[in-house]
Amino acid sequence: MEMKDENGEKRRSGRKMKETSKIISHDWRADALKMKRLTTINPPVYQGSTLLFDSYEDMCLAGKGLYDGPTYGTDRLLAQRAFEESLRELEQGFATRLFPSGLSAIRNTLNAFLKSGDHILVVDNAYGPGVKYCKKVLSRFNIRTTLIPPSVGEDIERYITPDTALILLESPGSNTFELQDIPAVTAVARDKGIITALDNTWATPLYLKPLELGVDLSIQAVTKYIAGYSDLLMGAVTVNEKYGKIFTEFYSTIEMYSSDSDAYLALRGLKSLAVRLKQHENSALMVASWLEEQKEVSRVFHPALPSHPEHHIFKRDFSGSSGLFGFTFVRDYTQDELALFIDSLEFFGLGYSWGGYRSLLTAARQRRETRSRYLGETIIRLNIGLEDPHDLILDLEQAMGNLP
Repeated sequence: MEMKDENGEKRRSGRKMKETSKIISHDWRADALKMKRLTTINPPVYQGSTLLFDSYEDMCLAGKGLYDGPTYGTDRLLAQRAFEESLRELEQGFATRLFPSGLSAIRNTLNAFLKSGDHILVVDNAYGPGVKYCKKVLSRFNIRTTLIPPSVGEDIERYITPDTALILLESPGSNTFELQDIPAVTAVARDKGIITALDNTWATPLYLKPLELGVDLSIQAVTKYIAGYSDLLMGAVTVNEKYGKIFTEFYSTIEMYSSDSDAYLALRGLKSLAVRLKQHENSALMVASWLEEQKEVSRVFHPALPSHPEHHIFKRDFSGSSGLFGFTFVRDYTQDELALFIDSLEFFGLGYSWGGYRSLLTAARQRRETRSRYLGETIIRLNIGLEDPHDLILDLEQAMGNLP
């Protein structure tokens, strides 16, 4: 039986506790430390696997699934729940859940709703590792994948089969920046009882509301704009009410979670997203407009520019743009020739991912399985960071002077 002495220290069966046991069994709650309740602007970060119940009755309720609160370290601790709720409100969804990466969010969206014998449609500009997962892993479980044109709209119907269970969109795609006609696709899917999911990382929930356009699940690579500092890996999925129970029960079953410290960083990034994204948008448009005027440049792929083939869709569905876009040169330079341009850049780091404060560049020849207006072209992709855009333009200008 547990008792306390006159100093409030724990004793058992009338015997004073040994020092080693006392250190181990110390209760570090604020009231035990005789502190007033702490209130910070940001939620506290908890590092723990085991959570203690106040009573055996609470533990019994937990065993029956009736306990109102987390029961274990994987059961979404405070910072995770705070971030999820903030993102859910922004997405205007039913529930939001976190994953260890953007790819994990895509994978588990598919896993939650697909079964053997199903068929899925995936736009041909979707995130490459996600497409690879469909082909290499889902195919082993008798789930077929068909890649469809990245600018698909109401013509989605021609690709649907009786076994089609889910459509995965990404608008715009993060390499070639085609846009889908989202309301047209979701209207057809809804009539046929097909689930729709959209990777909304480029626009974020600030500039595009997928669920308002009929999408069932909105996917975010939190790693990018929401985190904002290129130091965090995380994904998120927000689901509508129709599929909310299925998705949240799946999430609980697989015991997925993100650490409280990572969720804390994501929540901190979310607070400044609007300010950062506006700067990314303005700087990217300035750089993209400048590139369109250069004789060395063939085309600039930025949905917010009037020259973009789906600009009319952008104006209808989006309330803003971000800092990621691409362009091609007039000449088809060799790798060595292209290196003269790329390696002379001062402000653009060479690295994958995007959405952080540092400007980045990648360059790759595009491969597509469907008909594409960019097939075989080398696209220079720019992540415009938070540097002064005039410095970025001067950097690009001097680097172009090294092209043959």
